Amino acid sequence: MSASMNYLDGNAAGGELSRIFAMDITSAEGQCANCGGKRRFAEAHLYLQCPGLVARCALCGHVLLRLVNAGGRLLLDLRGMTYLALDTSQFQDSGG
Repeated sequence: MSASMNYLDGNAAGGELSRIFAMDITSAEGQCANCGGKRRFAEAHLYLQCPGLVARCALCGHVLLRLVNAGGRLLLDLRGMTYLALDTSQFQDSGG
């Protein structure tokens, strides 16, 4: 990975990822499968100079996520994360 490549933070992926996830995953916590670092997805380094989106760990640079729109199909690769934890408390039924 070249040091000259510019990146955005993971928040920039929010729009594209909302096509797949009903919840905003930029506030979700994920763990890097390479270094074990736990961070909010918003802290990931997002690269757009490639086909689709590539999110890399802010700590070690390992690829966390790939999202490609190919011929009307969205391809999502999350194998760079051991987990992605979403806070669903805002959707809990408050009725009795």
